[in-house]
Amino acid sequence: MEHTMLKEYVSELLFIAAILVFGVNIITQVVKKLFPKVPVPFLVTALSVTVTVAAFLAWAAVREMPILWYNIAAAMVLGIFVAYAAMFGFDTFRQAIKKLKELSK
Repeated sequence: MEHTMLKEYVSELLFIAAILVFGVNIITQVVKKLFPKVPVPFLVTALSVTVTVAAFLAWAAVREMPILWYNIAAAMVLGIFVAYAAMFGFDTFRQAIKKLKELSK
């Protein structure tokens, strides 16, 4: 029974992480115009960790899970992974779109 719950939680968290990467990309595009002097990698990391911890707290509230210190620490680590994917995934995606446009010409 616990194995099934673990698989369910992991699949939910992976889906939420993908949504977080997309959301952080959008938020970053807006916020970096408001704070042009802040380095973008720092901004993305701060936004990712903040948004990921907030999303975890909301998810835990919906799931009625107890919130323990190591859950918050794990959410912060996940936030760093989200930041990495948001920083490098978006650039790679943009380059792929650019190459597709060049190939279609």
